[in-house]
Amino acid sequence: MKTAEAKEMLHSKKAESFFEQMYGSQAEENVARYESAAQGFAAKFGEKDMLLFSSSGRTEISGNHTDHNHGKVLAGSINLDCIGAAAKNDAGVVHIISATYDQDFTISLEDLKPSAKMAGTIDLTKGILAGFLDRGYQIGGFDAYITSNVISAAGVSSSASYEMLICSILNVLYNDGKMDVVDYAHIGKFSENKFWNKQSGLLDQMACAVGGLITIDFKNPNAPKVEKIDFDFGAQNHSLIIVQTGKGHADLSEDYSSVPNEMKAVAQYFGKEVLAEVDEAEVLANVAKIRKKTGDRAILRALHFFEENKRVDAEVAALKEKDFAAFLENITASGNSSWKWLQNCFTNQAPQEQGITVTLALTELFIQEKKKGACRVHGGGFAGVIMAMLPNELVDEYIAYIEKVTGKGSAYRMMIRPYGAVCVSEFLAK
Repeated sequence: MKTAEAKEMLHSKKAESFFEQMYGSQAEENVARYESAAQGFAAKFGEKDMLLFSSSGRTEISGNHTDHNHGKVLAGSINLDCIGAAAKNDAGVVHIISATYDQDFTISLEDLKPSAKMAGTIDLTKGILAGFLDRGYQIGGFDAYITSNVISAAGVSSSASYEMLICSILNVLYNDGKMDVVDYAHIGKFSENKFWNKQSGLLDQMACAVGGLITIDFKNPNAPKVEKIDFDFGAQNHSLIIVQTGKGHADLSEDYSSVPNEMKAVAQYFGKEVLAEVDEAEVLANVAKIRKKTGDRAILRALHFFEENKRVDAEVAALKEKDFAAFLENITASGNSSWKWLQNCFTNQAPQEQGITVTLALTELFIQEKKKGACRVHGGGFAGVIMAMLPNELVDEYIAYIEKVTGKGSAYRMMIRPYGAVCVSEFLAK
């Protein structure tokens, strides 16, 4: 597909319906993004057959810090995404141009070792290529022109969105499109663990790759149980708002690592590796002994894990029963647990910086006055982002209210989209 064909396809009747589902009121501006990507590809790599791809960002609805102990999550693909135009090459290299981040790099398929720093887009991409080989899949050279509007450092997984885009490109170009998105997720995790030195789980990758509103049970992490929830979020007259509360100045690596490590310390008391292998009743019966070995915060975080899993089940049940009020009540409960039990709303390294807790407090006051909505910390926590769910008629008022504190342009109104990591060209050609 050349540039002119891409433009024609993007303005077809089928494309109109597809983009409405993917981007809602921002459909037209996103068509322009794809046109720009196709034109950018042609300008950099020449007029040759290309395919268009998309991989969404994600939102975590509930299941805060549960995946790394093989728990349950509720998440969704959002209408912010990483898109690209790509085509095979015969040069034995992967040549990627990222217009968003002003990057232009080439990776030889003969050199897939990570750098000494184990950081950056090149290492992440090498890890994906190596991950394909590690799982027995094919790789090959390709050229790609990529742009992204997935907000970085906002808990919506800009890195996982990029990873899943590269997986989708490799799947279509070199594996006949036969791969399962669960494989995508494992490859993304492999890349982050082995080439980025980041001990992430599978949540971000799965939520970006699958699409729609999904619940995931990670009890068997090699084959997580994924269920798409048939629920029309848009019909509830509510919007999902992500608020960037400001980046803290402390190094949060230790904070993030402490959460899974402390949960696992409680599991290890019972000779298990992760909390999913432990019964909550056993923990409650042995609190006095466990706290002497692990400390009190580990106990609280373990209890958060068990109760958060129950909340995910309750939220899924509420969505299936179309009980949106009960769903929102559990969102609020999840947020309270993260704040009080999980304790990931600020870092003890810099207690004078509490962007998340201040923004949550102000949002709770807004919700209390309006008697509608819910809010919670979003993503890893300690600094960064909160999530609010509010009726559409209150969204503009809330954004104006909260941005007086967090700054203009810090609040983003989002929607859940039905597709995750996809080859747009193939989808529209069906």
